[in-house]
Amino acid sequence: MRILGYAIREQPRIFTVAVAGSLVFGLVTIASAYVVGAIVGEVAAPAVTAGQVDVSLLALGAATLFGISVVKVVGIFGRRLGAGFMQYRLQASYRRRVTRRYLDLPLSWHQRHATGTLLSNANSDVEAAWYPIAPLPFAVGTVLMLLTAMGSLFVTDWVLALVGMAIFPALFALNVVYSRRMAPKQALAQQLRAEVSAIAHESFDGALVVKTMGREAPETERFAGRAGELRDALIGVGRLRGVFDPLLETLPSLGTLAILLVGAVRLSQGAITVTELVSVAFLFTVLAFPVRAIGWVLAELPRSVAGWDRLVRVLEATGEMAYGRTELDRRGGAPATLTFDRVNYAYPTGDDDRPGQPVLRDVSFTVPAGRTVALVGPTGSGKSTIASLAVRLVDPSSGTVDLDGVDVRDLAADSLAGTVALVAQVPFVFDDTVRANISLDRSGIGDEDVWAALRLAEADGFVARLPEALDTMVGERGTSLSGGQRQRLTLARALAGRPRLLVLDDATSAVDPRVEAAILAALRDPGAGPGGESGTGTSILVVAYRRATIALADEVVYVEHGRVVARGSHQALLADVPGYASLVTAYERAEAEREREKPYESDDAAATSPTAQRSEVNQ
Repeated sequence: MRILGYAIREQPRIFTVAVAGSLVFGLVTIASAYVVGAIVGEVAAPAVTAGQVDVSLLALGAATLFGISVVKVVGIFGRRLGAGFMQYRLQASYRRRVTRRYLDLPLSWHQRHATGTLLSNANSDVEAAWYPIAPLPFAVGTVLMLLTAMGSLFVTDWVLALVGMAIFPALFALNVVYSRRMAPKQALAQQLRAEVSAIAHESFDGALVVKTMGREAPETERFAGRAGELRDALIGVGRLRGVFDPLLETLPSLGTLAILLVGAVRLSQGAITVTELVSVAFLFTVLAFPVRAIGWVLAELPRSVAGWDRLVRVLEATGEMAYGRTELDRRGGAPATLTFDRVNYAYPTGDDDRPGQPVLRDVSFTVPAGRTVALVGPTGSGKSTIASLAVRLVDPSSGTVDLDGVDVRDLAADSLAGTVALVAQVPFVFDDTVRANISLDRSGIGDEDVWAALRLAEADGFVARLPEALDTMVGERGTSLSGGQRQRLTLARALAGRPRLLVLDDATSAVDPRVEAAILAALRDPGAGPGGESGTGTSILVVAYRRATIALADEVVYVEHGRVVARGSHQALLADVPGYASLVTAYERAEAEREREKPYESDDAAATSPTAQRSEVNQ
């Protein structure tokens, strides 16, 4: 009932319109019962007795019934239109709230929740929470109609009124029992809906792994098992509904029968007239359907509560990052300085975000303005975590990450996004055009800016050869592009915003080393971009593996087990740090082996052909 109260408070005007329509319908329904009773008692019965019909009275009765029907249609229209508007507005509003909350919550929260479950929250749980809204105005109007009907029954005959009053408590008691038994079944069904959605999404999203590893049959079985559980749960819901629905339908009919039996006795005693008996019996007949509206609301409340509980867990989840109000001066586009000062970090664990094992310990280094720093270290050493801290995807457990001397936690969200850009290990491309993927509808980024960013990312060549150039649709996750093309497209996206600090988390691993070197050279040189294009002169923090890439850096930060072990030039670290020399040599051997097995794309035109695209995606 509290959930229904939220709905009414959020949409009071529409709810008032819907209830008003329901009241019009209810009052006219009661009126129709007495009109029918009057027609039978004052027109039909005398006509049978006298053997002739009073045409004028019959026409008046017919006109009255027609007028009542017209008013009833108006009430039905207002009730249904208002209820529909209210339900769909609430669903749209809460879908936006859930989605907004998803975007506010940190990555650590998302990592603990399956994508399919999150989709289920925003879809089926929202629908379930507000499902009772459709019959709610009808039910509220019905309650008022019942009170009016019972009052009119007492005015007509108190004995018949008592018979009627015995039926309605029985209806409500039956609904209470039904709701209590249905609640756990609906909660289980909602949970299983989310799990089925999660498994399906995981299987579809991991189609490449499923197919290449020959896991189609096991994945199908896994999905079928959970889908079977959902089927059984829904059958349980249907079975319970199948038991109670006939009972709920039968009680009003039994009430009508009881009214007729008792009414016949009262009629024989002269306590009531034929008109009154017909009116009361017809009133019970027409009340049967509206009374079911109360049952519909009560029947849907368990499902609504189950959906609402799952929504509340999202809407009340904590952990979002609070931004400050400091704005960095972007005039002139001067490169930014990034500073890590004694940074420690541990990924949160559990639903209460307790810190787990430390990932970074006392990390300190600086990326000076306009310089390139390479971050090198073995797998699991904390490089990607450092990249995430640099763009404030996460906040340090202790210590500070500063941009131009300002703690990133004190920066306004727009200022941070306009200063720093991250190009991640796995490129993400939207199912949209090349232009839309690069501009992201950001103000001030026109086609000239898009082409300039593409030139800096060494991507203008293959984009120009696409069928519709910037207007080419790239497919979901960029499936029509090769791996290297996707990486260059996401790099161009970051560059289009003219960041003052660029963080590359192994963002060019699928690109030919020669192309990668040209890209980095253009980025670090403000006057010598590729193809004559001016570079950005931006500061760069690059997670690097290739010797050629590392050698381009002004300084190398070598990380092991979450600690900065050494800093210096590439040559100095090769000579003085055995672990670094061993790692870079191993990277170099792996790179040479990889290129022998599968050479990097050297011809963009060939790479954009359908055959090459399919080959790249499969690989």
